[in-house]
Amino acid sequence: MSPPTVTCPTCGRELEWAGAPFRPFCSERCRLIDLGAWFSEQRAIPGDDAGDDAATPEDGSTDPQPK
Repeated sequence: MSPPTVTCPTCGRELEWAGAPFRPFCSERCRLIDLGAWFSEQRAIPGDDAGDDAATPEDGSTDPQPK
């Protein structure tokens, strides 16, 4: 039985899962390219946009603990 193979999500190269130190990526370069895409917000997890008013209570106060 052959070892399981995966495709690098960045460059598409086929690699053996067990022998890949940067899995699921084929190299550190591909791993860093993917990380940079997350940091620059080219990639994101879909969801509702929080917006600025999500942090403000309904009464409009900015004091986190009412007195």
